[in-house]
Amino acid sequence: MSTEPSDLRSSSELAAPSERRPLRGPFAWRGSELEASREWVRPFSPPEIEEIEAALRDVRRRGLSLPSVTREDFPLPRLAAGLAAVGEELERGRGFVLLRGVPVERYTLDELRLIFWGIGAHLGTAVSQSKQGELMGEVKDVGVRLGQPTSRGYRSNEHLRFHTDRCDVVALLCVRKAKSGGLSRVVSSVAIHNEMLARRPDLLEQLFRDYWHSRQGEEVAGEDPWYVQPVFAVEDGRFTSQYSRSYIESAQRMPTVPRLAAAQDAALDLLAELAEELCMHMELEPGDIQLLNNHVTYHSRTGYEDHADPAKQRLLLRLWLSVPGSRRLPRGYETLWGRIEAGALRGGVTAGEGYRNVEEYRRLRAPR
Repeated sequence: MSTEPSDLRSSSELAAPSERRPLRGPFAWRGSELEASREWVRPFSPPEIEEIEAALRDVRRRGLSLPSVTREDFPLPRLAAGLAAVGEELERGRGFVLLRGVPVERYTLDELRLIFWGIGAHLGTAVSQSKQGELMGEVKDVGVRLGQPTSRGYRSNEHLRFHTDRCDVVALLCVRKAKSGGLSRVVSSVAIHNEMLARRPDLLEQLFRDYWHSRQGEEVAGEDPWYVQPVFAVEDGRFTSQYSRSYIESAQRMPTVPRLAAAQDAALDLLAELAEELCMHMELEPGDIQLLNNHVTYHSRTGYEDHADPAKQRLLLRLWLSVPGSRRLPRGYETLWGRIEAGALRGGVTAGEGYRNVEEYRRLRAPR
């Protein structure tokens, strides 16, 4: 149902900066502290790769295809405990993990999709990534230029600013690298919060207020082309940040959306500055799986130049996952996330066919 945007409260109505405290925990890391470390890298062992291949052979023998494959269809008895620990690290640890060593050169693209899907099924439930209902996206350049009302960054080779995705955890499997560029960058949004509290608590308060965001043309019937949500929030003592400056700027083109106040814009400027200062850089190699908790990290990518040969061009497979150990979200996040309870099946973009996650997809296609 459409609603009219309410007026922004004056600064006198904001919570006093003195009420904020630094957020402590392993999720409040600085890139300079981690770039020289490899504690966040978890290689697959040879027995784990053998287990993955055995699950792949069984799925292919049974003639199963995506997205019908379930966790039970892709058993990983040895690796499952390790993936459970990865899930705990994502939710209560640093908020990111790099799984390394899928031998991508051994498999066809269809086989890689099955492997990636099977591993993902042990971490969470796939949710739709677009109005087209992509449950596994392909991150590659298809000529999209950014800055347009419906543009999505994963279809472009241009530089992507720091942002979050509409899911608890985003997973990327690197199949092929670009000719040059395409460097991945990750930053702790909690560290940004803490640094902003130290430097400019007045601007920090702005980020706990509502900002209007564009849906980038992916609204369904009855939805506004914008949604309202703060950049920072804390619920039950757990932090979350949902952020895309591009979506905020896109919403400013809409005549019904309130104009950004100078303090709101300044807060976004400082956030962007701190993201550059506090981030870490990593180059994803073929066979790497990057896992990021969108509630406590932002991610970015440098622009890249691709190979002329399509068979060599940069390709990553992507899953958006709703995870069972997720945090509770603040009231009002239902507009974008569907549900806010801890561990709820949530997030994703509603597909044109009406489903938002793989479970709804399967129900829609179940025999009558």
